[in-house]
Amino acid sequence: TPSAVQKIKQLLKDKPEHVGVKVGVRTRGCNGLSYMLEYTKSKGDSDEEVVQDGIRIFIEKKAQLTLLGTEMDYVEDKLSSEFVFNNPSIKGTCGCGESFNI
Repeated sequence: TPSAVQKIKQLLKDKPEHVGVKVGVRTRGCNGLSYMLEYTKSKGDSDEEVVQDGIRIFIEKKAQLTLLGTEMDYVEDKLSSEFVFNNPSIKGTCGCGESFNI
């Protein structure tokens, strides 16, 4: 989303040695999987690259099918600010919202 693009641009401005953000999934939590975001200095051999509005997002190979069709957003409210993933493939989430299953 435009909000996520702006936030990533802001974060990368202070990290000139990084070329983008890598997105993946990890086995974690009570429901199985959780999203992972990290700065990256290069594209991995098996990463898929998505360029939107001048930012580069790299999707780890093992996360590509899990993230297919997912929209990444950045949301701020009075209590928190976070990247939110709107994934149409999710079948269930844990009570705290930290993990999901497909």
